[in-house]
Amino acid sequence: MPRLALYALAVCLLAVAAAAVSFAQGNLLGIVWVLLAGLSSNMCWYYVRRGKQADRPPAAG
Repeated sequence: MPRLALYALAVCLLAVAAAAVSFAQGNLLGIVWVLLAGLSSNMCWYYVRRGKQADRPPAAG
């Protein structure tokens, strides 16, 4: 797994935890944390797919 994908996954997990804490305290700022979690999860999937494509040999054609 590429390093940037791991960083994005860590940010996603931290944002989810921050959103849970924020909503538990009754703070609506958790909406921002949810949006950040969505963005970082998409970044994680992007870097994972990009890493897999880089590992494959180019198609002969």
